[in-house]
Amino acid sequence: MNFPLYIARRYVFAKKSHNAINIIATISIVGISVGTIAFIIVLSVFNGFDSVVRDLFNSFYADLEIVPNYGKTFVIDPDTLHSIKILEGVDDIAQIAEENALILYDDRQTAATVRGVSDNYDEVTGIDTMMWDGEYKLWDQSTPYAVIGRSIKYMLNIDTEFFETLRIIVPRRTEKISLDPNRALNSKAIQPAGFFSSQPEIEIRYIIVSIDFARSLFDYKNDEITALEIKLVSGSNTYRVQKRIQQIVGEKLSVKNRIQQNELLYKTMQSEKWAIFFILVFILLVASFNVVGTLTMLIIEKKNDIQTLRHLGSNMKTIKKVFLLEGLIISSIGAITGLLIGTIICLIQQHYGIIKLQGAESFVIDAYPIKIMVKDIILVLVTITTIGFFASWYPIRFITRRYLSPEN
Repeated sequence: MNFPLYIARRYVFAKKSHNAINIIATISIVGISVGTIAFIIVLSVFNGFDSVVRDLFNSFYADLEIVPNYGKTFVIDPDTLHSIKILEGVDDIAQIAEENALILYDDRQTAATVRGVSDNYDEVTGIDTMMWDGEYKLWDQSTPYAVIGRSIKYMLNIDTEFFETLRIIVPRRTEKISLDPNRALNSKAIQPAGFFSSQPEIEIRYIIVSIDFARSLFDYKNDEITALEIKLVSGSNTYRVQKRIQQIVGEKLSVKNRIQQNELLYKTMQSEKWAIFFILVFILLVASFNVVGTLTMLIIEKKNDIQTLRHLGSNMKTIKKVFLLEGLIISSIGAITGLLIGTIICLIQQHYGIIKLQGAESFVIDAYPIKIMVKDIILVLVTITTIGFFASWYPIRFITRRYLSPEN
């Protein structure tokens, strides 16, 4: 039997002579439990929102994107395009031609990015799954259609029952500067077909049209594009395929994965998660002060036991280990209890969505999202164990000097 652990367990669960020690020990366990519950719930909610945001961005952006390193447009030769298409792991490729434009509707106007896409764009991305109203349709016989971000719909006050014609205006690419607006600008009318819902940054920015309509509007050549978007076969190694494609297209073009396409977003989310983590660690540090008080009072109460253990042959290291283990036991009880309660609360919210979001009608979800990650649970346990160790070590290091000194 582990002697220090046996004595530590006895000290934790046995009745103390001073009721205040029992109360402080209970408060220590409750404080650590509450901190752990907050830790698990907050991280799980953050993971849930992170997952929702990633899914929304992943539905709009393709697995890989090829863009020029210099300039705005490029032409990809058929042989290079064929080499990419037959590459292992590549499922489909869509061509993109986009420019900023002024959008007019009735007496309202706004700036937006007009994204011209090839016919298979909905197969490369998940844009058709993001439709909020209307349908995903870019062309019907001789009539061009546009799929518009929901936020743009609200800004322009587009009627969802009676779609009126939009007018898209862009500067002419092939003309010199002119005081005559008819010569300086290209203008085309297009009919809205539907509205998609995504992240506000996407909804407020994009209008989707066919690539032929976009090329005509932007004065692009028939083979000129601003990007190629690539869908990968499910389960493919993204990094490996990205590296192979980069070797095929050369240095003039850059191949980006989803994280690189939205680098600022992903860095911001990681920074926010670490900020939340350190705030929760600070809360646990405050809660651990009760452990310091518990052990301090217990060492003072057990001063006679300390002398008895010394006379029975226990050295300083063994006696210190007893109280260190007691602090770890208190921290562990609080951590495991909080972990179980926090996990149960998260699972209930995950399956039943009890706590709703305020103003949920304007979001793509109606309740707080939850995603429990094993690595977060391990991180919480390691963090609490570390805090518990130092919270136990502090009183043992300084208080026991008085009772373990040779004079006593």
